[in-house]
Amino acid sequence: PRPFGRYGSPAARRTPRTLYVDPHGRGDFTSVQSAVDAAAGDGWALVLAPGTYRETVSVDAQRTGATWIGASGDPRDVVIVYDNAAGTPKPDGSGTHGTSGSATTTVRADGFTARAVTFANDWLRADRPDWTGTQAVAIKVMGDRSAFHDCRFLGHQDTLYADSRDLALFARQYYERCYVEGDVDFVFGRATAVYEQCHFRTLVRTDLDAAPYGFVFAPSTAGANPRGYLVIRGRVSSEAPDGYYKLARPWVPSSDTTARPMLTVRETRLGAGVDAVAPYANMRDAYPWQEQRFREYRNTGPGAAVTVPDNRPQLTRAEAAAHTREAYLGDWRPYDRQHHHGRY
Repeated sequence: PRPFGRYGSPAARRTPRTLYVDPHGRGDFTSVQSAVDAAAGDGWALVLAPGTYRETVSVDAQRTGATWIGASGDPRDVVIVYDNAAGTPKPDGSGTHGTSGSATTTVRADGFTARAVTFANDWLRADRPDWTGTQAVAIKVMGDRSAFHDCRFLGHQDTLYADSRDLALFARQYYERCYVEGDVDFVFGRATAVYEQCHFRTLVRTDLDAAPYGFVFAPSTAGANPRGYLVIRGRVSSEAPDGYYKLARPWVPSSDTTARPMLTVRETRLGAGVDAVAPYANMRDAYPWQEQRFREYRNTGPGAAVTVPDNRPQLTRAEAAAHTREAYLGDWRPYDRQHHHGRY
């Protein structure tokens, strides 16, 4: 067996800065975090053999330019998963984890790339009906030039936290051919993020008996940032009843009351799970969604039907020219095959 596929092995190392991780002991390390700890500095690659890595993983800001590769090329084979929620007590007794602390994987560094990896949080709200801290993040991404190709993000509330290290950093992130599932605000944060050809799946909820079950997007874009979330050529599907999900609501955090959440969804198929009559909602009435930056352009599917035009602000064709991956990502081109394949 070749647990690392076409990416070499400890005996045939691709580069001096390639490390091999395998839960069955055929690599340099059996856990992802131990490999991250060994990969100090810039430009390390981790090749992850198929398996379930049940751990939390943190990549600090100094470990720049890291690449994680799922060795089989199928993200279902390589799963990094844990089950902390916001309300989970910390081991040292100093309170609960909170939303950010619940993340299975946290990436603070710039220049992070992942391919064919699943990032998951399998904490289940149904197991703890008495809990209020039900946010359970699969990954929190905080760096500029963060790219995810053919990855999966699994969770329920707050699955994918596309954020930045601080308010002044307009962190650019790119998600290509990714799959994200969840229920409440499951793609959220203040990054400048492009989601190209991604599939967003809304889940059923056994603890609620009425709509809405949740919201796909909850951007918290800084007011000074001209670019928030861009969803292009994707799709939103649902396992819940028709109309039980809102497309988005704006998150204006108490820590940044000048945020102006921004989301553009274009050329994307919105399934019947999306409430076509009223696809947007408020998180707090003090910050109505109509005063934020929500726009659509040329979407298709039953969830995209415009029945109440005031509820579905559309870009004009001229405006749409400014909402492209090139405009959002600037001089960084992770979608360019020559640019990002490098040695791999």
